[in-house]
Amino acid sequence: MSFRSNFLITLMTRGFWFAVQIILFDLIFRRVEQINDWSRPEYFGFMATGMLINAIVEAFFMPNCARFSELIRTGDLDFVLLKPIDTQFLVSLEKLQLPMISQVVFATGLLGYSLYQIGQPVPVTAVIMYLLLLVAAVTFFYSLMIGLAATSIFFGRNQGLLDFWFYVTIFARYPSSIYSGSPSGEILRFAFSYVIPILLVVTVPARVLLGKSLEPTWLSGLTLLMGVASFVVSRCIFHWALRHYRSASS
Repeated sequence: MSFRSNFLITLMTRGFWFAVQIILFDLIFRRVEQINDWSRPEYFGFMATGMLINAIVEAFFMPNCARFSELIRTGDLDFVLLKPIDTQFLVSLEKLQLPMISQVVFATGLLGYSLYQIGQPVPVTAVIMYLLLLVAAVTFFYSLMIGLAATSIFFGRNQGLLDFWFYVTIFARYPSSIYSGSPSGEILRFAFSYVIPILLVVTVPARVLLGKSLEPTWLSGLTLLMGVASFVVSRCIFHWALRHYRSASS
């Protein structure tokens, strides 16, 4: 809170971006009743899920992963390695981007509005599964981010790879079913559902909470598995990269 004006401006900026997204798709749904198999309240529920995942990742992990290359460049990573705590944990959670918490509030409000508009009670089991899938999605995006950040040890600076993270995650702003219907779309849907499953980890939680069918039905289990597997792989990559780190004094 040292720079309160900057904090308030960031809140206003995030609020403006949130409002623009809602207005844009509200205008679209005034012309059509559905986008693929998503009605207006269902699509807002999907948007809220994606925003919630993104807000959590950007609030807790983004500023720290982006700073990792600076730790290497300045030699401050030496001091991190000396501390009696897990290095990946400290590197990942040292700082918090507080304004992004407002995005969590906005997304939660939009999700509540979506469920209210649908007007159907949500089973407790669906809520529990949704929360588990949400954790899996956050874990996957964090794992992708920390894995890319770890390459700073070899490249010194990897801004291009962090930009790649932003470009790839753009595809997760839309449901996976939207990419079906053409050969190129099917290739994108398969690649970003099963190779780099950014579509899977956002679409599946939304469909589970909203009571929409999953085809095939084992996608929920696959999403949870992807979350665990991505974390294990990213941790292996992080520690493998650390073994090749040359300290500032060497």
